[in-house]
Amino acid sequence: MHTDGACRGNPGPGGWGVSLQYNGHNKTLKGSEPETTNNRMELMAVINGLNQLTRPCDVELYTDSKYVLDGITKWMADWKKRGWKTAAKKPVKNVELWRQLDDATQRHNINWHWVKGHSGDAGNELADQLANDAIDEIQQAATD
Repeated sequence: MHTDGACRGNPGPGGWGVSLQYNGHNKTLKGSEPETTNNRMELMAVINGLNQLTRPCDVELYTDSKYVLDGITKWMADWKKRGWKTAAKKPVKNVELWRQLDDATQRHNINWHWVKGHSGDAGNELADQLANDAIDEIQQAATD
C-alpha cells in the first residue's frame, strides 16, 4: 500500500490517494476536502487505505509523511497513555484522525516504510497523482 496526501495552500483544498497492490491486482482510491491541511490528508490516505481491507492482512505500507510515520511508530503510545495529550500536555492535533488510524491499524500486521516524496518511487508517485487529481476534481466542481 502506498499513500499520499496533498494540499494547495495549508490550509486549502486537499486530496489523498492510495495505491493498493496484492497478488497481481491493483486498486486505487482517492478523496478530497475543500478546506484542510496536508497532515490531515496524509492521515486520511492511510485510514482509507487500511479501511478498504476486508480481513486482517499483513501490510507493507509506504508513506512519504514523517508526521504519519513518527506519529504511529513513536508518539501514539505515549499520547494514549497521557489521554491523547502531547508531552507538553497539549491536546494532540488531529486527534479524531489519529484515533481513527489507531482503530484501523488494530486488525492488521503493518510494516511501516518511509519513502522520499517525488523521488521516482512508482507507488508514491501514483498516490501523489491520485491526491492531486482529487484536488483538481474538487476545484473543478467548485467552479462549475
